[in-house]
Amino acid sequence: MSITVLGLGEMGSALAAAFVAGGHRTTVWNRTPGKAPAGAREAPTVAEAVADGGLIVVSVKGNAVAQSLLASAGDLRGRSVLNLTDGTSFEAREVAEWAVSAGAEYLHGQIMTIAPGIGHPDSVIFYGGSAEVFDRYRSTLDLLGGRGTHISTDAGAPTLYGMAVHDTMWGALNGFLHAAALLTDAGIAVGDFMANAAPSMSALLGHLPMLASEVDSERYAIDFGALQHHLPSVDDLLRESAARGINVDFPAYTQRLVTTAIENGHAHDSYSRLIDHFRKAG
Repeated sequence: MSITVLGLGEMGSALAAAFVAGGHRTTVWNRTPGKAPAGAREAPTVAEAVADGGLIVVSVKGNAVAQSLLASAGDLRGRSVLNLTDGTSFEAREVAEWAVSAGAEYLHGQIMTIAPGIGHPDSVIFYGGSAEVFDRYRSTLDLLGGRGTHISTDAGAPTLYGMAVHDTMWGALNGFLHAAALLTDAGIAVGDFMANAAPSMSALLGHLPMLASEVDSERYAIDFGALQHHLPSVDDLLRESAARGINVDFPAYTQRLVTTAIENGHAHDSYSRLIDHFRKAG
C-alpha cells in the first residue's frame, strides 16, 4: 500500500515512521526539506507526493493550511484523504466538504496521544467521516493507535470528542492542583493523600456515566446528593482556602454556580443541572 504524509512536524514524523515500520511504501512532503524519516521517500512538491499515494495523510498546523496544501496537489479524484490536523469541528467539516467536492473520500481523525504514543496498542484516535475509508484502511490505521474508533459520519465529531476529553481533563487538573495547594499548605504530602483517598478519587470518574445519562435524558431530580447538599462543602472549601491565603477563584466559581442554580429553584436537582449554565454564553 502506498501512503503519502504531508507535514513532518513532531506528529507527522511519528505518523510517517509508523507507516514505514508497518511495511508501507511511504512518500512524505514537508515545507522544510530534509526531515524524511528513514525508509520514506521525500517528494519535492505536494503534487508529486499526493500523486504517489492512495491514502493521503495530512498533519499540519491548522485546517486552512491543510486545505491549501490539498488544493495545490491537483487532481484528488479517487484519493482517500485522512486529515489529522487539529482545529474546530466547523473547520473539519469545511475541509471535508471541499475534499468531497474535489472528488476525494474524506476521513478526519483526532489523535489522543503525544507523538511518542503513536503506534501504541492503547493509543486512542477518534475518526469521523467516510466509514468506507476507515474500513478499507483499518489495518493500516491500527499502526497509528490500537484503539482507533470510527465514531460518526460527521467529520467534525472527532474534534468534539477530543475537546470534550481535554475540557474534562483541564477541569479535573485545575481542581486537583487547587486541592494540592490546600494540602501542602497544611503540611500534608499530596502522595499520602492519593494513597489514602484513592478509592474516593477513582469513584469520581465512575460518576460521569450517571451525569451523562441525566444530561441526555434531561432528568435531574434526585433523592440524595442534590445541589443543596453540595453548597455547605463548597462554602467550607472557600473559607478554608481564604484563611490559608490559597487562591479562591476556583472554589468561588463553583460556589457561584451552585448558589445560582439553587436560587433558580434547582436545590433538589443533581449536579448535572449546572449544564444549564454552560449552555448559555455570558
